[in-house]
Amino acid sequence: MSPRAPGAARWLRHAAALALLAILAACGGGGSDDAAAPAASPGATPGDTAPDVAAGSNVVPILLDRGTDGSAINSPFVSVTLCAPASGNCRTIDHILLDTGSVGLRVKASALGTLALPAVNAGGGVLAECGLFASGFAWGSVRSADVRLGGQQAAALPVQVMDDPAGPYARVPADCSDTGPALADAGSNGILGVGFDVQDCGSACASSVVSRLPGVYFSCTASGCSIATAPLASQLAHPVAALAGGDNNGLAIVLPDVPVGGSQRVAGSLVLGIGTRANNQLGGTAIYTARANGSFSTTYKGAVLPAFIDSGSNGIFFPDAAIPLCSSGFYCPPSPLALSATATGVNGASVAVPFTVVDASSLPSGTAAARLGGSVVLGSSFDWGLPFFFGRKVFVAIAGRATPVGPGPFWAF
Repeated sequence: MSPRAPGAARWLRHAAALALLAILAACGGGGSDDAAAPAASPGATPGDTAPDVAAGSNVVPILLDRGTDGSAINSPFVSVTLCAPASGNCRTIDHILLDTGSVGLRVKASALGTLALPAVNAGGGVLAECGLFASGFAWGSVRSADVRLGGQQAAALPVQVMDDPAGPYARVPADCSDTGPALADAGSNGILGVGFDVQDCGSACASSVVSRLPGVYFSCTASGCSIATAPLASQLAHPVAALAGGDNNGLAIVLPDVPVGGSQRVAGSLVLGIGTRANNQLGGTAIYTARANGSFSTTYKGAVLPAFIDSGSNGIFFPDAAIPLCSSGFYCPPSPLALSATATGVNGASVAVPFTVVDASSLPSGTAAARLGGSVVLGSSFDWGLPFFFGRKVFVAIAGRATPVGPGPFWAF
């Protein structure tokens, strides 16, 4: 196994680099030319089903398995249907990584099959994006698609088609490739980014500020691609925020707990909306507000660290020089370590969260491991990765969107 931390993408905002690790997969041919909502996976074992979620058109199944290439661990996957805008020409793509650390839908070009999506125009050319991550870059076109999540649809949504082989996109510009290596594979056909923001880059990429940032958006013509601004309406957008109807203020991720030895398959639910239906009510769930960049605070062994909750990270990642490391970057203590850290929202709400870290090299080859931890990748921060989600319902409130307890951004769990 290898660490994937932190999540899929933290974008450059206001000239501050918040890019986080994303590991995407070359497509394993996991699409289908139909528009059916994903069904519960065959072969699920008792305990796979996430608790306390009533069925509805706002519920999308989550599956944790080994991914398209057998390498995935602690990877929550959903299926997403893309259609050419205002048409019946659709394709459902499985194994899209559900990630609270990014915004926007990114799909491998090879997963689209024969589905043709129109390009988004920009600056006399067509728009492309260089996804900037701690581990490298994801290059591809920006195209328009109707996106279906369960029984809900976002119309004409800008999405990234990664590794698009079409003419103007085939060659990666140096302003993108010079940022690092291309991203590696880890069993997915793309990423569904469901973080706090409505667009993935926002005003920084819509104004002249872009000239002071590494290239994010590019205008491409037959002669090549050059850094360009991108209006908000053309940027990759939060798919949930763009849904028609009332379930567009946030979401909840619901996963069951997993046994000590891990599990080969786990089923859960992505629930769209917060306080909009009977199955997405907050009830007495505690609220932890976040800063504009999505962070809050976590205190670990007396140190107050910037922190985030990231379903795209496959472990809990934090700095602790006293814990032995495996060669993989995961922690490998000689015996299980019972630890605790205190999460604190900007609003002052605070909770002690116990967790356990075990020797990663001793774990079986199960795809869900609740006790997986590792050394932090980006500086001194605390990444509450996927193990934090097991046995919880975790709400993500989109920035500026109204909820029964006030506008986002906030976490609730």
